[in-house]
Amino acid sequence: MSIKLKDYEAFLQETAPVVRDVLEGTFHEAARIMSPAGLEDYMDGARSLCNLGRGSDLVVTYLQEIPQVVKECGEDIIPDILTAAMKLSSMTSGEVISLLFSSLPSAARNLGDAELLRGYLTFIHQLASTAARGLRPMLNHIDELLSKLTLSGLRRWANFGAQAYRRDFANLTSYFNLESADSRAMLQKERRGVLLGKVQRKLNFYLRALWGRDFFLRPSGADYTDFRPYIEHRILHLPDAVDDIGTDGEKLSGLELFRATAAHMAAHMCYTSSPISAEQLSPAQMFFIGLLEDARIEYKAVNDFPGLRRLWSAVLKVTGDETPEHPTMPVLEHVALMLLDDSVTSDDVELNRFVVNFHSEIEQRQDDNQFSWHMGLELFNLFSSRKAVPSLRILERIRIPYRDDNRYVWEFEEFDWNAGSEYVPASQRQVRKTVSVMEMANEVDCELAGDDAQEIWTCATEMRPYEDDLTDNTKSFNQMWGKEPVSAPFHYPEWDYQIQLHRPDWATVYERRQPKGDPAEIDHILSEYKPVAHRIKQIIDLLTPEGVQRVRGLEDGDEIDINAAVDAMISLRMGEQPNPRITMRNVVKSRDLSVVVLMDLSESTNEAMAGSDKSVLQLTREAATLVSTAINGIGDPFALHGFASDGRHDVQYYRFKDFNQHFDDEAKARLSGMKGGLSTRMGAALRHAGHHLLKQPERRKLILLVTDGEPADIDERDPQHLRHDTKKAVEELYGTGVLTYCLTLDPHADGYVKRIFGANNYTIIDHVDRLPEKLPTLFASLTS
Repeated sequence: MSIKLKDYEAFLQETAPVVRDVLEGTFHEAARIMSPAGLEDYMDGARSLCNLGRGSDLVVTYLQEIPQVVKECGEDIIPDILTAAMKLSSMTSGEVISLLFSSLPSAARNLGDAELLRGYLTFIHQLASTAARGLRPMLNHIDELLSKLTLSGLRRWANFGAQAYRRDFANLTSYFNLESADSRAMLQKERRGVLLGKVQRKLNFYLRALWGRDFFLRPSGADYTDFRPYIEHRILHLPDAVDDIGTDGEKLSGLELFRATAAHMAAHMCYTSSPISAEQLSPAQMFFIGLLEDARIEYKAVNDFPGLRRLWSAVLKVTGDETPEHPTMPVLEHVALMLLDDSVTSDDVELNRFVVNFHSEIEQRQDDNQFSWHMGLELFNLFSSRKAVPSLRILERIRIPYRDDNRYVWEFEEFDWNAGSEYVPASQRQVRKTVSVMEMANEVDCELAGDDAQEIWTCATEMRPYEDDLTDNTKSFNQMWGKEPVSAPFHYPEWDYQIQLHRPDWATVYERRQPKGDPAEIDHILSEYKPVAHRIKQIIDLLTPEGVQRVRGLEDGDEIDINAAVDAMISLRMGEQPNPRITMRNVVKSRDLSVVVLMDLSESTNEAMAGSDKSVLQLTREAATLVSTAINGIGDPFALHGFASDGRHDVQYYRFKDFNQHFDDEAKARLSGMKGGLSTRMGAALRHAGHHLLKQPERRKLILLVTDGEPADIDERDPQHLRHDTKKAVEELYGTGVLTYCLTLDPHADGYVKRIFGANNYTIIDHVDRLPEKLPTLFASLTS
């Protein structure tokens, strides 16, 4: 759908010339920032305002100001603005509605959220029904008001004036014009410490500096006292404003509280890999488990960024002036501090023992949220035995202001963790069943079966056609018509270099399987490259771990080195200064490395190389075979993966060999059947390879990327976009401890590969025939 200005020619001819001139100037700006649907709403709104008959100034202001509002809050807000204007048209003049349109860009900038702007429009309508005379003076000062007040504070400020001067029109106008003493006093009373809109940019940079990724922050109207931040659809919802907390002696600024809150919620998203089941748990038990889950993710965050302990401890040590509703609440708040800082203790012996157990086991189980489940129930049982568990209403008001409500960590029956924000009704979910041979025989010719079938049937035995002349070579139904299974989708962000932000969940990766080939082909490759295989054996001998080694000459070793001790005694008898290094220690020399060999399987790999009778795909298969032989001989865990893409919605990822799989006939058959096709969306594939690699316990992690060209895909025309995204993916992986090294077969790669992977993290193979012998040697140089 395309919206053009000439489509509204009749409308332009009916309007005043000034409206026509303004529209011709603003239409192209609006078309640049709005989709066709949003542009249609925008133009239809102008037509409706013209039909309202309130003068051309109203329409001109609408046309000029709405594009700026759309920049801040999105085009979905346009119908709400028009609805609000139509409601006001029966209560006030066109000048006031025009003034409302003029104030909307400022309101959108200060509120920073579409939902809050909708609340602002509702507030304007309510105020028009109770104090219409106050609208005009208030809208003249709306920028000053919203720079100091939240939407809730503005509502309370306005309601006070509307009730106090309901029948005193002069003082009502003075109040909303910020001229009266009452108005200034009420403004000061409702003014909050720090508005999120003022520090949101700082918080975004703060979180990006810590975790090297972007988080989406949204302000939420904290109209009630027990509001707690929350995470929903991967968006951090923070209060729109916070006050400084604590007394004068131990005061903490609102900005520090915002930092503590944002860091805690970001830690949930970074260190929560799976949800905790809420099945058969009471709300009180869920609260205690959540308290321990908060401690677990904070422990992981403090390990990565030690300064966060000081930030969170400062908030936990600040005690408010209010009296706790239950004597257990200060104890729980102190327990939270003890779980964060192992140097803090209490007078309670049982609680001290519980916290000591937590700190002694957390190092080994920091990645397992079931540890939080067990420890949380243990703490719940401890307080239950004392009959000291408060009611849920009191528990939810715990005085730890920087922590969220933990809805992100729980899995409920109606919530699908992997579905994101999309909910699939039970009637539409795909069901898999294992059926008998007869059931399968009766349905094998079903003409309604497809990829979107509601039920998928599988049979334990292989079924073949019913012809009488069956032979051993007859193919089964599965061999003739069957398809390899496709995984559930994996969603990854993609970096947009033009706006310098991630596009959330932009690329979708599906894990697929390619058909198997003949494993004998892999054995033939090893026979063909016997000289290279001999050099690989030498590499294996050099890099194989040497096991236990004895390190001598230590001052503080595990046992006495008899020879060194005798030499020291001789020196003493001779009156010389003895060597104090007379102990030794047995050290286990082992390699702590896991590797993913990631192969580009795009369509270009099927092309034959100049001066060679082999295609890039064949050479890649041979290189993968030889490097697998080398890594397998050394003993490092490794995986062989490949990728291709058909647009951002279908990045195909192939796992020929996984870390826990031997390089056996099954893996060789997968490698032998490797085929090339489609395009190269490299950033999404690298992120998914990192997803698998980060599950490995080894300290050093390496992605060895083999490609014959630059990143490209059919749905992206800007050649720089996927280059920048791949560069960003490499940087993100490096931030998590994963090194990416590129082995490119493109002789013209000098122009881009250095910028993507770094100066020392790539090699260009000029003679492609040397790839099989080059790759094992390169691996040895990278991991020695």
